[in-house]
This record gives sequence, C-alpha cells and structure tokens, in this order.
Amino acid sequence: MAIATIDPTTGTTIREFDSLTEDEVDAALDRAARCFTDYRKTTFEQRAGWLRATADLLEAEADTVAAMMTQEMGKTLAAAKAETLKCARAFRHYAEHGAAMLADEPADADAVGASKAYMRYQPLGVVLAVMPWNFPLWQAVRFIAPALMAGNVGVLKHASNVPQSALYISDVLRRAGFPDGCFQTLLIGSSMVEAIVRDPRVVAATLTGSEPAGRAVAAVAGDEVKHTVLELGGSDPFIVMPSADIAAAAKTAVTARVQNNGQSCIAAKRFIVHTDVYDEFTAAFVDGFRELVVGDPTDEATDVGPLATEQGRDDLEKLVDGAVADGATVLIGGHRIDRPGWFYEPTVIADITPDMELYSAEAFGPVAALYRVDDIDAAITLANDSTFGLGGNAWTTDAGEQDRFIDEIESGQVFINGMTTSYPELGFGGVKRSGYGRELTAHGIREFCNIKTVWIA
Repeated sequence: MAIATIDPTTGTTIREFDSLTEDEVDAALDRAARCFTDYRKTTFEQRAGWLRATADLLEAEADTVAAMMTQEMGKTLAAAKAETLKCARAFRHYAEHGAAMLADEPADADAVGASKAYMRYQPLGVVLAVMPWNFPLWQAVRFIAPALMAGNVGVLKHASNVPQSALYISDVLRRAGFPDGCFQTLLIGSSMVEAIVRDPRVVAATLTGSEPAGRAVAAVAGDEVKHTVLELGGSDPFIVMPSADIAAAAKTAVTARVQNNGQSCIAAKRFIVHTDVYDEFTAAFVDGFRELVVGDPTDEATDVGPLATEQGRDDLEKLVDGAVADGATVLIGGHRIDRPGWFYEPTVIADITPDMELYSAEAFGPVAALYRVDDIDAAITLANDSTFGLGGNAWTTDAGEQDRFIDEIESGQVFINGMTTSYPELGFGGVKRSGYGRELTAHGIREFCNIKTVWIA
C-alpha cells in the first residue's frame, strides 16, 4: 500500500509520501538507542513536564488536528476533536500518576531473610509500536504516554493511510521538549517491520491491528525472545435482558455500533437480545439506525461518515451480501451508497446462522448483527462463541445476572448497562485471539518495564 493521505469522502489522493530507506531506518534506530542511554536517567519530574507540555499543545491545536484526522480516515470532526482531547487527558494522567505507579514495591523482607527487599520497575529500551488507522492518535498515545513516562523510547510504524497523523505525533512530542530520538515516526511499509523487530537495538514491540498482523509480529518477536503486547480484533457482544431499560439500551446500542463510522475494535457488533424484549428492542434499534445522518464528516449534522478505505468498504459489502445470499434478513440498510467516497449504509441484519462468514468475522463498519435468545445461558453461550474476546456489554438490572455476565463472558473487559470505551484509568486489552497484555492504568505502564527483584542482606 502506498503511503498517502487519500480522502475517504471523495477518494481523492491529497498527498503522497516516500518510504524511508533502509539506511534512514538504521539511522533512526541508532538515534533511538543513543537517546535511551541518557533518557532513562531523566527524572520522573522531567518526563512529567514534557508529558504536560504535550497535552498543552494537543489542546491548543485540537481543531487543526481534528481536521487532519477527518481528512485522512473519515471520522466526524466532533469525534476527531474528542480523540485529540482524550489523548491530552492520557498524557496528563501519566504525568500525574506515573511516578507512583512505578515506585519501588516493597516485599516481606523478614520472610526472605533480608534487611530489605522490593521490586523495582525499570525501562526496557527502544520499543517498536505498530499502529492502525482507526484512531490515528489515540491508539498510539495509549502506548506513548506510559512508555515515555517509564523511561522507554519508541519508534512508530503507523498505518500507511494516516501519514500526516503519524508525523504529527513525533512532531508534537519534539515541540513539547522530549529529547531528539526519544520518539520517531518511521514512514515505512509493512515489509520492513520484521527487520526492525529483529534489530538488536529494539527490545520489544506493541501492535494494535488485525489478527494476521499480530501473528506476524508476535512470531518474529518470539523467535527473537522479545516481549510483545497485542491488541487485535474484536466482535463484542451487546446483551439485552428483560429487566433492562430497553429505550436506553437501544439508544446506546446505536452509538455503540456506529461510533467511529463503525470502525472500532471495541464497538459492539453482535446484539444478543432476550426473546421477551426482542421485538421492542429491535423496533427502537432500527428506528435509531433510520435516523442516522450519513454524509460529509466535516458537516456537524453528520452522524456517520465514510469507511476509511475502499478495501474496507468492499470487505464489509462482501460480508453482508454473503449473509443475505445464505438467508439472513436485512432490517435496514445493506448497500453501499452511490456517491463519491467509500460510504456504506448503516445496516441491521438478523437471522444469521453459524455457517455464514458474518457470524464469526469482525464486521468493521456500521453493520449490526442481531440475534434472539431464550435465556441467559443461551446469551452467554452465544457471546462466547467467538474467537475474539476484547470487550462486552450486558444490560440488566438483575444483580445475579450482572455477576454471571461479569464472571462468564470471555473478554478483557465487561461494561454493565453502558457502552464499552477506554479510559486512562481503566485497563485495556483482550483474551483469546483479541491479543494479550494490557494498556493504560498501572498495568500498561509496567508492560515495558523490567520488574527487577532487589534483595539486600
């Protein structure tokens, strides 16, 4: 794929970029390695100051940054600005709490025959971040803020369709005062990733993206015995039980499915509804989809913009068309929109069976798969009948049902009577083929630390 900004609203190529040469990548890794030698010795106070300065710049430039992201991948301006401000919040969070998260952790010295014993968290070194296009800033900042606060340095291989966002990230960190080489964007194709993972100057890698991409990076890193964190796809269930506030559940369900034009790993994708409230929920859910405004993402009235790439739109269309051919029922939508750009109608589809590809695939776009179940056991069984395990939602006011959903849904996170989202204050990550490791909170900042045991006689 060419490294280029292509406006998904029109399909027009805005700007193309040259890939770095092997020599340029080598020079960047050398800068990173040399930077780490000194950067690891900086204090938490110094790093926190740079993080706060980055947050200040993001807040001041939010409108400009939002316009850039909207042009590159088609999210609405409101969503893009909210993402920018969320990134600023994450930088401030780690500036405020990072030192405490990495403070020496005392152990029971008497129990181990020592005068003093503790665990110390120390940075690992140069970490490669491979990031996707759907949240061009936030996906990267989830790694950057904690990693830099911990004393690591990073190099970024971003998605090829968001090069301006990728370059902005390294630029804003530089302007905030971080040392030269502390974080560098590498405009490269996927074919160069393996060599970077294998490079001895790179000690670990983190990837957010597709399952095939995660497998590839993890396989190389495993061969080199290097630590990885993977956040891959998701096909999150959204379960509605009879005790739920059906109107609130249906309204939230619409947002949960079409957020970011439906292109979010933690967007609800499978709507599993108890038969007693199925008709009521479905009517409200479909009405909510009918009211959505699809159009230019720079228009304040727009709810859903285009898919980020033409291939993404084509893949989504193939999933829906295949399910319909095999007997699924489209309740609303179901077609690409005949206009320039990569638009697809917000779609609700029912009568899906396990033999359809849509049953097991991650539909990355504004397509909701609707299922009817007879009881909580069937709801949990269907929710877990997926290779993914990223997030999940359950709507019920019954305490016993809530406990069962929390205990039995196979996922990295469960939201009760609310929409799955991410916060710096909550751990983020999945199980099964949604990946491993955690981002955000203290768990995220410690992922790329050497947890060193200290014993003193």
